Formats: sequence, structure tokens, C-alpha cells
Amino acid sequence: MENVDFKVFSGPAKDPDGRVAALRVPQGCKLSRKEIDDYTKYVGIYGARGLAYIKVNGWETKGREGLQSPILKFLPDEAVSGIMERTGAEDGDLIFFGADKATVVNEALGALRVKLGEDLGLMEGDWRPLWVVDFPMFEWDAGAKRWTSLHHPFTAPQEAHLGLLKTDPGACLSRAYDMVLNGTEVGGGSMRIHRSEVQSQVLELLGIEEQEAQDKFGFLLNALEYGCPPHGGLAFGLDRLVMLMAGAHSIRDVMAFPKTQSAACLLTEAPSEVSAQQLRELSIRLRVPQKEQDSPSS
Repeated sequence: MENVDFKVFSGPAKDPDGRVAALRVPQGCKLSRKEIDDYTKYVGIYGARGLAYIKVNGWETKGREGLQSPILKFLPDEAVSGIMERTGAEDGDLIFFGADKATVVNEALGALRVKLGEDLGLMEGDWRPLWVVDFPMFEWDAGAKRWTSLHHPFTAPQEAHLGLLKTDPGACLSRAYDMVLNGTEVGGGSMRIHRSEVQSQVLELLGIEEQEAQDKFGFLLNALEYGCPPHGGLAFGLDRLVMLMAGAHSIRDVMAFPKTQSAACLLTEAPSEVSAQQLRELSIRLRVPQKEQDSPSS
């Protein structure tokens, strides 16, 4: 898509941080224009500025003439053929496109895929676990203009990518892993950094100076100097497994005493009023909001 006249596609295709991705919807031609517009609004929740599409009415018999889309006039035959070949689209299918920063495209099309699966009855009932691996080690915070850890600062980079810590942090992959079951993450973890010099490199890359690293993580860096074997872990979410087994849509449906969205406990009525004695013990003083002070009743 780098050389097409459609800047909505060519711009992200040329951007190192951009991505153009396609999502094939089996028998999606039956979707009305209103439904497509509704899905366009839906991906807007995830930052997408639009949702291009191609309806495959008769590619097998008519070729390009069997396609329907307002973007086709901007795409040369070579690009159209490439789209059809790479998506494997058949007559009756619809192809949605995402074109933006890679993070936006991933979030928007990922959510759209799940919603389409639910709306069109494409979900399958079999249990299908999988491992997600090869996570990026870092992600760029455009606002703060610095690298941040995608997992946490103590996740080990892949051995073959140690050199990328200095030359190309964005291409460095970590030794983190998630287990996903039918689209729901049920476990996650990572191998940890076990060498002091690698840990110091990662902290420096994250903008943590040597003195600050010693102040905050000196106990860890010093311990690693004495030798530490490779180690890692995996934490499973049993509540999520129970949620899937019960056919529920939220872990709150299978928790004995779930908190509300404001973190209040309906069983114990927490948080509750704090006594003056407790406040004195902690040297805490409550300040009355200005509006209450100015009200006639006060």
C-alpha cells in the first residue's frame, strides 16, 4: 500500500510506526450500509478514524468489476490482486481495513473481530487454548517521549535481541508469555532478568539514572551480582477459568463478593467512615471542600 494514491493507506504504510491491516468477514456482503456505519462508530472508541471496506460480490467471475467499494478508484490492479490473494476472500465476503498507527489498528481491529464474531454467530464452542509469545520488550510513550516497559522492567529480553537494547529497543522482543483460552487471557508471566548488567541496561533505557536505580532497586542489582539462575513464573486467573466454564461474560458473575466499579464492597459496606482516633494515629486531617464551607448550612 506504500505507493497507492489513497493517502489513508499509503501514509501509515510508509510510517515505521504505522500499519495497514485487513480483516476478512465470511459472507459479510449481507451487511447493510447502516451496519457498516455502526461498526465504523464502534472502532472509533479505540481511536480509529474510519473503517474502509470492500464487498466481494463476484471476484471469481468478474474480477475487479465484481468488487464494490468507494476506495477502489484509488487502488491499482496490482494492489487489489494483492489484497484478494493475501486475505483469501471469496465471493460473498467483506473485507474491512484498518490504517493508522499500529497500536490503534491492533486495538480497533482486534475489538471489531470479536464483535463481528458475536454479532454474526461466527464463534465456535470448542475449547482452544493458545500461547501468545514474542511480545515487544518496550513501547514508545509519545507524550513523555521515552520508552516504557510493555510488561515490567524485570522481564528478560530474548537472548538473540540483547544487542538491540542499545541499537533498536523497539525491535527488541521479550521472554514474556500469555495463555489465552477462547479469546480470554487466563494466565501470564515471563522469564526474569538474572544478570545485573542487563538489568542496569534496561533501567537506563527506561530513563532511570544510575543513582535512582540504586536507590530504588539496589537490593536487586546487588543480589544479581552474586549470581542468580534463570527464573520465571506464570500466574493463572482461576476466576477467569470459572467464568469461561460457567458461560459468564464477566468475572464479577462468578465471584462470591464482587466489588462495585467504584471499589465499594456491598457485603461489608466498605469503605466506611473513619474515626477521629484512627485519623490522629496516622496524622491525617480531613479538609472540608470549599463549596461546603461556603454553603449557608455550614
